[in-house]
Amino acid sequence: MRVLWITLFTISGWMACAADISAVRAADPRNIVNGLRIPSENYADQPYVVVTSNGAWVCTLTTGKGLEGQQGQHVVATVSRDQGKSWSELVAIEPDSGPEASWATPLLTPYGRIYVFYVYNGDNIVTLPGSDRRVRSDTHGWYAFRYSDDEGATWSAQRFRIPIRVTEIDKGNPWRGEVCHFWGIDKPEIKGDKAYFAFTKLGKFFMRDGEGWVVEASNILTERDPDKLEFRLLPEGDKGIRNPALGSVQEEHNLVPLTGNDLLCVFRTANGVPAQSYSRDNGLTWSLPESMTFAPGKRTFKTPRACPKVFVTSEGKYLFWYHHHGGKSWAGRNPAFLSGGVLNADGFIHWSEPELVLFDPNAAIRMSYPDLIEHEGHFWLTEAQKTVARAHPLDRAMLDGLWNQAEVKEVCTNGMLLEKKDDGDAASRPTVPRGFGDLAYGGLTVELWLNLTDAGSGQTLFSTMTEDGCGVRVATSELGGRPTLAIELGDGSRTALWHTDPGVIEAGKRHHVVFVCDFSAAVIAVIADGVFCDGGTVRPYGWGRLPLEMGDVTGAFQAFLAPSVQGLRLYNRALRTTEAIGNYRAEVGSNRR
Repeated sequence: MRVLWITLFTISGWMACAADISAVRAADPRNIVNGLRIPSENYADQPYVVVTSNGAWVCTLTTGKGLEGQQGQHVVATVSRDQGKSWSELVAIEPDSGPEASWATPLLTPYGRIYVFYVYNGDNIVTLPGSDRRVRSDTHGWYAFRYSDDEGATWSAQRFRIPIRVTEIDKGNPWRGEVCHFWGIDKPEIKGDKAYFAFTKLGKFFMRDGEGWVVEASNILTERDPDKLEFRLLPEGDKGIRNPALGSVQEEHNLVPLTGNDLLCVFRTANGVPAQSYSRDNGLTWSLPESMTFAPGKRTFKTPRACPKVFVTSEGKYLFWYHHHGGKSWAGRNPAFLSGGVLNADGFIHWSEPELVLFDPNAAIRMSYPDLIEHEGHFWLTEAQKTVARAHPLDRAMLDGLWNQAEVKEVCTNGMLLEKKDDGDAASRPTVPRGFGDLAYGGLTVELWLNLTDAGSGQTLFSTMTEDGCGVRVATSELGGRPTLAIELGDGSRTALWHTDPGVIEAGKRHHVVFVCDFSAAVIAVIADGVFCDGGTVRPYGWGRLPLEMGDVTGAFQAFLAPSVQGLRLYNRALRTTEAIGNYRAEVGSNRR
């Protein structure tokens, strides 16, 4: 029997007393309360930023003194000249005294002008035909725009209007096409000498029968006379980007340019999955929308009825914002995840496994409508929670990990406390270094290589659990009649339990399973054989929540390790997804499921 034990302390020292996880959580840069607050009146939505040649951040957003959809909702701008640390007073692009103006999206031209496009209730229609009851008035009217030639300090006195062609879906709305029922969340993208942005037309009031359309602005990057701007509605014909099989909810279309004549459009549904459509002719025609996948033939993404937003960087790399679970309502917008995308030679974006990027300890808080800011090689995300908008710096190493995830194949040593490889056939009692479970660094990770001769429930594979319920245990279990591995965490008064996705573990097959216990974000995640569990077909979630009040889970310093476990690593921190996958690939190579 060959046994190799290695104990490492890559972070100097260890905490002799219990860590206060609330203090760790409060200092976590992923915690949205630590973001850079963007001013608003009360309601705050779609805080989108363009960065001028002078380094000014010009943010446009929808705001109002009331709540979403109430009277007084209008679009404003604010400017930061210190990368979000401070902001100017709000500048009204449209006044709060006029008809509702909503859902502003800015475009920066090469010569420095900033255009902002928004839904404007220009005919001041506040009731539906045949009714005198006031209704929400922020998703119908004109597609309007104004512009600024002084970095957002002032905006054109004149309001202009994009001509929107009446199509079949408009004729079914309450106004029979005389008024357009729509909204847009897509920040315009430049492709060649043109700009493009998507929006959603609605066939029924309110927010039903959505269909995607694209505005092509062919000369906006050079023509300075706004009366001479040329706009075209795409695709050609009477039908937009829609697949009836996906249901009524097909909305919040947004796009990114690819290479050549290619575009990708992504949007939300109420099916627990986002949808995608590709155009290979600059938006003239689009593929029949389908559930969005990690790559052609791979599994689908999961996200609820929340804005799934796709971004492209100046280097031609892609990011996708979503929530990594298959809920079908507006709830569940916390935490937020990012996947990194690389355009493959097959013409499709291939996406990475996700990283948790932002959270609020209060699971009821909802964040959405993000924007990506790129400035001097650094990146930020903005987001809004309906009454607060913030900007958050992103860790470039995390982003690079997403973009390079398909190639990573090295073992992470940061925070590793113990590594044990065992080819034997007897149980062992490895000594667990002090620091495992004390949460000083926000969490812990248990990584196992195992080969079960029997996947039956109830077999303890690893345990530091004491008689008084303190510690960590991993055991075989089942969910829906199918085998799983389950991790149990206990602090002596509280417990948490979470399973791998059913069917991931099979008897007679070697598996790599990483339980990432992120106490700061209060999330348990599982990466099994290089794949971040998403619940599969039996659960909407593949990750679970930890009790916010849960304390240290320091257990026995003499662990139990079953003979079926052929490798063990313990960390005093929550590994990133890419780090867990790197550990997996370090042994098996670059094959992906």
